[in-house]
Amino acid sequence: MKNLNIRILISAILFWLVPFISMAQESHDSLSVATTESVESAEFDAGRMIMDHISDAHGWHLWGESEIPLPIIVYSPERGLSVFSSGHFHHGHSTYNGYMLKEQKIVAVDEMDETDAHHATINESLTANLYDFSITKNVFALFVSIILMIWIFTSVAKSYKTRPNQAPKGLQSLIEPLIVFVRDDVAKSAIGPKYQKYMPYLLTAFFFIWINNMLGLIPLIPGGANLTGNIAITMSLAVMTLIITVFSANKNYWLHIFAMPGVPMWVLFLLTPIEILGLFLRPFVLMIRLFANMAAGHIIALSFISLIFIFGEMSAGAGMGVGVISLAFMVFMTFLELLVAFLQAYVFTLLSAIYIGAAVEEHHHDAEHHDAKVEEALII
Repeated sequence: MKNLNIRILISAILFWLVPFISMAQESHDSLSVATTESVESAEFDAGRMIMDHISDAHGWHLWGESEIPLPIIVYSPERGLSVFSSGHFHHGHSTYNGYMLKEQKIVAVDEMDETDAHHATINESLTANLYDFSITKNVFALFVSIILMIWIFTSVAKSYKTRPNQAPKGLQSLIEPLIVFVRDDVAKSAIGPKYQKYMPYLLTAFFFIWINNMLGLIPLIPGGANLTGNIAITMSLAVMTLIITVFSANKNYWLHIFAMPGVPMWVLFLLTPIEILGLFLRPFVLMIRLFANMAAGHIIALSFISLIFIFGEMSAGAGMGVGVISLAFMVFMTFLELLVAFLQAYVFTLLSAIYIGAAVEEHHHDAEHHDAKVEEALII
């Protein structure tokens, strides 16, 4: 039985590793094919492989040259609306309907007929006025996560309706402790008696970040998207926190921002601009913290894979030796990222609750409570 468990563990690790190796090998193969005229330039490009994985794209990559094409939706005042499949670009090698892909960006070209992208002429004026509404990999992943969240919470809500007086089962038993955790340890402690009004947003933010963090860590999804590693997503979440904070703020909050009580007038000339700047720096920190942590995890994991091919080009023995070390570090990083995935969702939600709590706090409340919570969250 012990030997069986060891074999199962080894098989699971190898099964986890294969997709990463295949992604690196595909990048290595594509570089080799693209540089057949110059053998010396056909070296493995680790930076390109890593950036191709963590950046957005107009197709959902599977393996090799295979990918699921996504819709291209572009509008030009001169050419009007164009809707077609990204498959017409043939992985960026061809133009179609007057457009082509350049570094995963859609640009306008002079040639309206399909031709080789390497010989096409980019029309700078049309490109400058181009509006891109395409469904990219990150947008598609966003739809998937939204559908998943709707399914999870409708299933849990249905369980409460059909079995109101019974102990939680299955998915309900997993989600309920997390909801109670956000309610008691985040919302109540940071916001106070008015916490119920903000529970829908805090729960949505927590589960959206946590679920997408977890989805981004599953390499078994071919070409999976790292949605929370996209700064546009984290910026949108941070802006929502800022909007809720600003529109929920009471008179006491704005008084402390523009004219803090008990402070000499001459000090306010220095303190007030700092407080106003801090109002916008808080969501900025939320945005950068989440983006940097989730993007860094993917970069580190793919860097370990890249080491195998970099040393493998030197010699087969070096590649195998580094491969063992890289595998060990990747397994460690995976378990660490599982913790980070939850921790970042918690920190974002907690800081959002603290900012909202400070905005709705009444004058007679003890401000030291919130200051201590801010310091605790910043340490995390």
